[in-house]
Amino acid sequence: MDFISGTAAGLNPATYASLSRYRRKLFIDTLGWQLDSPPGEERDQFDRGDTVYVVARNARGAVTGCARLLPTVAPYLLAEVFPQLLGDLPAPCAPEVWELSRFAALDFDSAQTSALPSWSSELAVALLHQTLACAAACGARHLITVSPIGVERLLRRAGFHARRAGPPVMVDGHPLFACWIEVPQAPSHPG
Repeated sequence: MDFISGTAAGLNPATYASLSRYRRKLFIDTLGWQLDSPPGEERDQFDRGDTVYVVARNARGAVTGCARLLPTVAPYLLAEVFPQLLGDLPAPCAPEVWELSRFAALDFDSAQTSALPSWSSELAVALLHQTLACAAACGARHLITVSPIGVERLLRRAGFHARRAGPPVMVDGHPLFACWIEVPQAPSHPG
């Protein structure tokens, strides 16, 4: 398994196209999300020039996982689509806070993979570590994400520092919550 990261312009065009097809297959075809996307792809208004992607690939080069990182100083999913998950708090808007969205870890080539992505799988944990490292390189100290309610426990069980940003809310029949994830910082070296 290998990981690559970058903006759409920084990724190989074939990798970016594979990522968009993977997201379509997972979020629209498998999970049934009702999203307005181009045929054969899954992209939205938050896939912009400043969006950073983390992509996991298997030995054959097929996409097996993805994460999308958005700076909160520009429009992002939680602030624009799910602000109710923050209760009465304002949406974060700071250079050290980035949003994690479109996180998925599912190898469609593996016969042992469930049809639903799991945050507790070895692939998901490795992908989240890579995503946190990428976020730190972008200057993030905290991630905020929209998540299903069970993710909080899975994150903690895997050793990540996560906490609720607001109470869970039912959205389209699913309990969701806004979740803070702390981004580990590289230790500073005396100079």
